[in-house]
Amino acid sequence: MAFEDIALPDVSGLTVGILGGTGEQGRGLAYRLARAGQQVTIGSRVNEKATAVATDLSALPHVPPGSINAGRNEDAAEQDVVIVAVPWAGHADLLTSLATHLSGRIVVDCVNPLGFDKQGPFALRVEEGSAAQQAAALLPDSRVTAAFHHVSAVLLADPTIEEMDIDILVLGDDREAAATVQALAGRIAGMRGVFGGRLRNAGQVEALTANLIAINRRYKTHAGVRVSGL
Repeated sequence: MAFEDIALPDVSGLTVGILGGTGEQGRGLAYRLARAGQQVTIGSRVNEKATAVATDLSALPHVPPGSINAGRNEDAAEQDVVIVAVPWAGHADLLTSLATHLSGRIVVDCVNPLGFDKQGPFALRVEEGSAAQQAAALLPDSRVTAAFHHVSAVLLADPTIEEMDIDILVLGDDREAAATVQALAGRIAGMRGVFGGRLRNAGQVEALTANLIAINRRYKTHAGVRVSGL
């Protein structure tokens, strides 16, 4: 079956909330999704910080007027699809505090549990197996998926880049939710959302980010992932 033959849902009308939307990865995803036509809410613990970021992003090229909103994390958590782009250190506490707000939502975890030392980046051990599996354990009433781990925040935020040359591996046990996230990724020019298996396989996807960081440092680039033969 060719990639183009796989029917994905129309997600153009879905709203997207980003937890950690004021960080580099959150800002970049907010910009690209708004540029693609999605309604995006940037969440933060401090509303004023979210407002400042939303104002900055709204002024960038190709962002439709009114497509980027700001609020607290609770506001972002009540959108149709919620992307978790927070530092690993605060991952569990934030999701626990927002469990009620996230009930019934499609949650997209893009957190990479990484450590850094003199030898470079390395994957951290997560008791549940991965950040995404931790999210699933903490949010039993949410539809948890994993995606957007390997895309460079620098490239996402660069308005001169017309297309993102990258595939987004989407993992999840809820295939309908995963298809929605695949379709959402596909709204961004140049991206493809590729189903990468069940949530139990998220650990190696998150860990691969350490390898990509090492590649980027060695070759002074912003490497991503493309799946060949598809």
